[in-house]
Amino acid sequence: MNDDAAPEPRRRIAFLGPEGTFTEQALLSQPDLAGEELVPMATFAEVLAAADSGEVDLGFVAVENSIEGTVNVTIDALALEHELLIQREVVLGIQLCLMARPGVAISDVRTVHTFPVAAGQCRQWLARELPGVEVVAANSNAEAARLVAESADGTVAAVAPSLAAKIYGLEVLATDIEDHPENSTRFVLVGRGPVPPPTGHDKTTIVVFQRTDRAGSLLAILQEFAARAINLVKLESRPTKKALGDYCFIIDLEGHLADEIVADCLRDVRAKVADVKFLGSYPAAGEQSSSRRRDAEAAWRQADAWLQAQRAKLSG
Repeated sequence: MNDDAAPEPRRRIAFLGPEGTFTEQALLSQPDLAGEELVPMATFAEVLAAADSGEVDLGFVAVENSIEGTVNVTIDALALEHELLIQREVVLGIQLCLMARPGVAISDVRTVHTFPVAAGQCRQWLARELPGVEVVAANSNAEAARLVAESADGTVAAVAPSLAAKIYGLEVLATDIEDHPENSTRFVLVGRGPVPPPTGHDKTTIVVFQRTDRAGSLLAILQEFAARAINLVKLESRPTKKALGDYCFIIDLEGHLADEIVADCLRDVRAKVADVKFLGSYPAAGEQSSSRRRDAEAAWRQADAWLQAQRAKLSG
């Protein structure tokens, strides 16, 4: 009789395909995820829908680029459409290349296929080096490379990662074509839960819906974080899609829901607004810089102990 335990089934993780996207590269950079069953999908919207419905166990999507900013389709879907929690974030440096079928020169190019976010990252380069070129949107950079590889048109090219050129048999005509050298994209792993335990270097993401658009309402929210020395990594407004002028706020903050100071802050924020949607507490990418939050947490504990001591003086 074999007492060996059966191996754990591989998790299904959806990502933006086809093979060769930056999303896939970022996903493969995570050793514990690279060996799972990776499922390419055509759009970020499809990835999130599959994760929410249970078709896959997890989804992996881009949320922000250092040049183009927020990937709105992802943020809006997480905030307004799905009940998913962020499990971790991954930051990947982005290098864009112009590529075409063998034998095509830059001077031949009249049409460039690329993902819209990538097009924004190299807008100035395209205008300078390929004035008048037609930019055609593709579902992903790798999809753009695949379309060019399958085309018999000698005037088309793609903006995509160098890996896509190798996969689809294209030649790289130019490298590092992004307009700013420090180009990176932030990706998140999302699922139906649970929330990962705190690591000491975490982020929390929430969506804040205001009751009314009144003077000082945003300041009242921000004061809750400032009073506790909680650093806000990101703050932006997004339309709720209900009415013109009706906005919600997406907030990334340092800390974890398990941190008492963060929990206390979110409780008070929730008391002041119409609703708070929790999008997750998760390990943060990059260098650890949690000493300020630890100091704030210690101060909160001391203040709470003082308050409890004062309450103990109340008569029964």
